[in-house]
Amino acid sequence: MEFTFFGTSAGTPTKARNVTALALRLKREKSWCLIDCGEGTQHQLLHAPYSLANLAAVFITHVHGDHCFGLVGLLASASLTGRKAPLTIYGPAALAQFIPLTLELTDTYLCYPIEFVDVESLDQEIEVAGFAVSAIRLSHRVPCHAWHFVERNIAHQLDQEKLGQAGIEKGPLWGKIQQGEQVRLADGRLINGRDFWRIDNEARSIIVAGDNDQPELLQQAAAQANVLIHEATYTQAIADKVGPDPMHSSAMQLAKFAQQVALPNLVMTHFSARFGGEGKSSMRILQQEAKRFYHGELFLAEDLTTYQLNSKGELSKLTP
Repeated sequence: MEFTFFGTSAGTPTKARNVTALALRLKREKSWCLIDCGEGTQHQLLHAPYSLANLAAVFITHVHGDHCFGLVGLLASASLTGRKAPLTIYGPAALAQFIPLTLELTDTYLCYPIEFVDVESLDQEIEVAGFAVSAIRLSHRVPCHAWHFVERNIAHQLDQEKLGQAGIEKGPLWGKIQQGEQVRLADGRLINGRDFWRIDNEARSIIVAGDNDQPELLQQAAAQANVLIHEATYTQAIADKVGPDPMHSSAMQLAKFAQQVALPNLVMTHFSARFGGEGKSSMRILQQEAKRFYHGELFLAEDLTTYQLNSKGELSKLTP
């Protein structure tokens, strides 16, 4: 499982960091997912090994510009490069107006169909690019969600002993069970093929959160996740100075939550543009603050850097 940051800055880009966007994929799948699409995402994409032809779906956390202003440009570029396959966009209801209106006002024609799905209409998980995906409501100035990606087609073998105990003899049905299908047996029983899998490694999962000032809203999902990617816009001192109105998390706030739920891997992102210099504006300040409260594997997201989660649930940063 791999993910690559196209942008890690909050609000505005800096010389070193673009605004928010993230690519996520399973290495065994050609298709990939894009989570958020700040301005300039299509430029960043030129420096990464992802093709717009293989983009399976776009997931937008919320409508603030640093998370979606790049979307229409990316859609137009996909059309100009010859994409024909339909593309589904999942996100807040306002996108259903923003996307077609912007296309119309700019006389932009797409040579492929797009389908918009309102996040509020999702009452069950969806399957995309080898993942089961669900949304989790967050706390921000506008409706905002996290997207939870769980590995779907994990490596497995048939549990032949369990099949024998259930009286399911070897034959054509085993192939359907191997694929995880629901199967109707001769005696009328309906079984789920996945119930007869033997799995050596548990399904891995990653949470990609939008802007959020209450990390505890992710408690149930984060307690089972391998990785949480979450904003840490400020240090606690700066958060106290700016007050609660921006509705963002501090590095301390996020780190305390991650430690509480025993999260194995935490990736902080969406950093205020004030960070990146020296002294009190150094990125090390954010890292040091988080490490005082969180003792798992901590990463500060970097633009155009890829991170890999192996089959054991260990996260590592790959060389750009």
